[in-house]
Amino acid sequence: MGGEEVSERRACRTLGQPRSTQRYGAKRPDMDRLLLGEMRRLAEAYPRYGSERVHQLLVGTGWPVNFKRVHGLWRQEHLQVPQRQPKRRRLPGSSAGGIVRHRAQRPNHVWSYDFLSDRTEDGRQLKLLAVIDEYTRECLAIEVGRTFTSRDVKLTLQYLFALRGAPEHVRSDNGPEFISAEIQGWLNRASVDTLYIQKGSPWENGYVESFNGKLRDELLNRELFLSLPEARYVLDEWREEYNHRRPQPTPPK
Repeated sequence: MGGEEVSERRACRTLGQPRSTQRYGAKRPDMDRLLLGEMRRLAEAYPRYGSERVHQLLVGTGWPVNFKRVHGLWRQEHLQVPQRQPKRRRLPGSSAGGIVRHRAQRPNHVWSYDFLSDRTEDGRQLKLLAVIDEYTRECLAIEVGRTFTSRDVKLTLQYLFALRGAPEHVRSDNGPEFISAEIQGWLNRASVDTLYIQKGSPWENGYVESFNGKLRDELLNRELFLSLPEARYVLDEWREEYNHRRPQPTPPK
């Protein structure tokens, strides 16, 4: 039995539905396409950022979107950052130099520094000295060389002290460049206390360890440096990005 064709006007009157709803075109698909395009661009530019940090970037550039929407699209499009390592259980720091007993309370209160290593394309070693302010989380310096001595460490600190003033404390592990008589004597004359973490307890120097992890994950694992000058240039650019153009964590309380 053939059905009688019913006009739009009659059908809407019968159903009690406004005719305007038949002509409404949903705007969300278009909005989502634009949003996904921007999310993919950010994911490509910052491949180790997750949905939370991408949401911060979106809001910072004027996108009126909540985190729930960004997170849903992020999962739907399989943009999740792969987890490279399982979580590890760590005991809280308890030594005299650990962050639990000496937590930064203000800028220039506690600086921390540590070394990282990498290689140039020819296989030669690169050694990186990273210095951060634990309260602001700002990276104060990333010095790069083939090797580092205690004198090189002292020269880096001398420059930073002249530029920013001396901190009250500096925190480090017990590496030979940090515990040498030359460094300890010079810091003592500058009225800067040294906070040495317990041996084999890197979590007691947690802020610089966290920074080093971001640096390795976001840059060192993705870049092949052709030379020492290129490494210095790229690392300085990344430091500027880290300090001034990326979402920053809330200072510790």
